[in-house]
Order: sequence, then structure tokens, then C-alpha cells
Amino acid sequence: MASSGDLLADRRYGYAEAALAEGDWEAAADLARQTVEIAPGFAPAWFLLGSAAERLAVLGEAVAAYRRALAIDPADALGATLRLALLGAGEPAMPPAYVRQLFDDYADAFDRHLRRSLAYRGPEVVADALRRACSRRLRPMRFGTALDLGCGTGLAGEVLRPVCATLAGVDLSPAMVRKAAARRIYDELAADDLSDWLATRPRGAADLAVAVDVFVYLGDLAPVFRAVAEALAPGGLLAFTVQAGEGETLTLGEDHRFWHAEPQVRGWAEAAGFGVVLSEPASTRRDRGADVPGRVLVLERPA
Repeated sequence: MASSGDLLADRRYGYAEAALAEGDWEAAADLARQTVEIAPGFAPAWFLLGSAAERLAVLGEAVAAYRRALAIDPADALGATLRLALLGAGEPAMPPAYVRQLFDDYADAFDRHLRRSLAYRGPEVVADALRRACSRRLRPMRFGTALDLGCGTGLAGEVLRPVCATLAGVDLSPAMVRKAAARRIYDELAADDLSDWLATRPRGAADLAVAVDVFVYLGDLAPVFRAVAEALAPGGLLAFTVQAGEGETLTLGEDHRFWHAEPQVRGWAEAAGFGVVLSEPASTRRDRGADVPGRVLVLERPA
């Protein structure tokens, strides 16, 4: 449990967490108010107050609480920015600190939860799309240098390793990178921001880049498409998945993931100089017994 540094506040906060988990929103809100009265600089209590108030439909209090949490912790490891955006009180953005904390906390259970609970098949979806894209281009499915963007624990790397001479991976979460390193399939691994890491890659040296269930945490894909285009050799491929949104533009879902509209993704790809080899509906996981709508795309940097 997070600590405020005050024993009484921590006790109230613990009770508030338990009440929230049990669905007692009134008690959770009341205990959170008591906590922030004792420890006004304790961001998790403000965030919890926002969560309880939101469930009680006291939206003014929820917005004020989330804004207070964000002011105390501008890096926003709690994700107040996302809650504010979903309440119509801010612009959609995915704080890197939030994503890093999310996956650091999730690392130990990641593989088991994805494969068993969510029937996760993202790496297989991308590998199959790559096979068909290579067939369309009359080229073998063999790559020199491959980049696994947002490599996580290495599930995609494990599937693609047999067709790659060299495999490099990057992930924002150090805990996930440690899990990937334990697989001993990567030639190079880094815990870093994806765009920052791509900026350090040799220009035009990679033959393949993959991003499996990664772009759902980025939103606007124009910058990363440009960075990948710089890193790829002529004829290089970028294969990735997105959650499929309706309409023409990007939206933020209640699942704290971005849902991408296919026309907008195509526009970003073409602006970065990519050609679209393949774009198809595909689901990488299930949620509450149903496939989550998605799409798999393979882009090519023109030769």
C-alpha cells in the first residue's frame, strides 16, 4: 500500500481502498476525504476520492480530486490525466509514468493472465500477417535486424526469433524488460521510451519492426511512424496491432486504451512514407467472454 508518511492517514486510506474494492462508494469517498484532510499532499488518496466520487456521479468533486492528484504528482503514475479526459475535463494523453508503473506492477502475472484469462494471441496474429504480407511481396519471411517495440516479457520476440538474424527489444517498463531478458532470445534489450530509443538506432539498418498491443498506449501514431521509417531499410516492414475504433478519429476508451480508426492510421502511415501492404480486422485477446475488436496492419517502407 502507498504511504502518506502519517500512520493515521495510512489507516484511513487502507480502509478507503477496501471500501472501494467492495463497491461501497459512499464509505470510500468519506474515508478518502478524511485521509486528505490529514495528509493533503497524498496523491493516491486524492485519486481514490476521485474514483469514489466518479462512481457516485458527483462529477465536480471527482474532477477536482483528480486535478489535485495531478498537481501533486505531475508525472501522473496514477493516471489522473486519463480519468480527466474520460470525464471531458482534459485532453486524452497517456502519461509514460502511468504506463511504466502499470506494467512494472503487472510483470509477474503478465504471461499467465494474458494467455490463460484473456486468450491472448497477439504475437501469432502479427506473425501470420507478416507471412501473408511477405507472400504478397514475393519475398521470404526472413529478416536481418528486427526491432520489437514495446517488447514486454518477450512473447512476440519468442514467436519471431526463428525468422530474425538479430532481435532487439525495448520496453518502457524495467520489470518487463527483466522478464524478457530471462527468455534469452534477444541480442539487445533496453528499458526506455520507444521514440527516444528509436532515435538512437542506426538509420536505415532494420528490416522489420513489430509493435504488438503497444500502440493502444500511444494514441497519435504519426511521431512513431516517422521514427520507425527512419530506422527501417528500404523495403523494411512495420507490423502492428491496434484496437479498432469506430468513426474517423482516435478515441480513448474506458479500458484506458486508445482505439484507432483505420482511416486515420492509414493517413499517418502514408504521411510517414509507408505503403500499406495489409490491413485486416483481427482480435488479439478476449474480454468478458468476447473478442476485443482490433486490426492488424503491415506497412512497407518503399524501396
